[in-house]
Amino acid sequence: MSNRRHLMGMNDVDRADIERILETAAGFEDVVERDVKKVPTLRGRTVVNLFYEASTRTSSSFELAAKRLSADVVSVKSSGSSVDKGESLKDTIRTLNAYKPNIIVIRHPHIGAARLTARWSDAHVVNAGDGKHQHPTQALLDLYTIKKRLGRLDDVKVVIVGDILHSRVARSDIEAFQMMGLEVTLIGPPALIPPGIVEATGVKVTDDPEAMSEADVIYVLRMQHERMEPGQNYLPSLREYARVWGVNARRVRPGQVVMHPGPMNRGVEIAPDIADSGVSLVENQVEAGLVVRMAVLYDLMTRPSIGTVIDIRERTGEWGAA
Repeated sequence: MSNRRHLMGMNDVDRADIERILETAAGFEDVVERDVKKVPTLRGRTVVNLFYEASTRTSSSFELAAKRLSADVVSVKSSGSSVDKGESLKDTIRTLNAYKPNIIVIRHPHIGAARLTARWSDAHVVNAGDGKHQHPTQALLDLYTIKKRLGRLDDVKVVIVGDILHSRVARSDIEAFQMMGLEVTLIGPPALIPPGIVEATGVKVTDDPEAMSEADVIYVLRMQHERMEPGQNYLPSLREYARVWGVNARRVRPGQVVMHPGPMNRGVEIAPDIADSGVSLVENQVEAGLVVRMAVLYDLMTRPSIGTVIDIRERTGEWGAA
């Protein structure tokens, strides 16, 4: 039986794993502030970043994280690769596996692609986003950002506002936040709230934007147009969405902070004056992404307890994942 370990989703880690990763990430803060921003931790190891979807923050931070740890890095994007010629995911993974990578980081538009990658490769696999399913490192960096700003995680009240239905960030964040003792409320148009989410997770749900006032953290999501089914009428209009649920100066009270995983649609889900204000933690999230992803790569290669063993657990039946 394989003992390869992977990070596919938040159900692959427990609270102790998360606490260790966040502590490790805090230790890497010193590295990124030094003149020489490298440690030899993964020297001689190879990390492959395989991205089938456009990405700025996730792809660049994973690449930089591996380089900061002194790993050899191969970055492959579907555009301009053999994927454009019709090569299947399986054949792409088999080709890359011939180079003996230690870790494959994959982002893919289809749910389950990361787990298939783990079946076809000898490497540890990190899910950097699969369709509308999971994005575990985003959840970890969000936890890191909140803890660094507020000084705690337990009993922090978070409202997640926007397109919950199509968001892999929402799925991972809900699991991670609840695991670490945060209280989660979902706010948005009823058509963009997944059916059965209350029964499946125990979160609070409302379409009342005034509920934002009760939170310590307002977590804003964009409209996931690329995942919406053609012909479905989820909203009257983006202008109406911005008017009712958009996060602006009128919505944000003193003491609150605002987060967004990016990319932002300014003037739709978030007003420019909030995105660029002192209450916004968007840049803090980007900074956290580097050290947290360094910690994840380090943990997979050096610790025995992070992640699932792919031959043992095959969890796919989560709310709204199909």
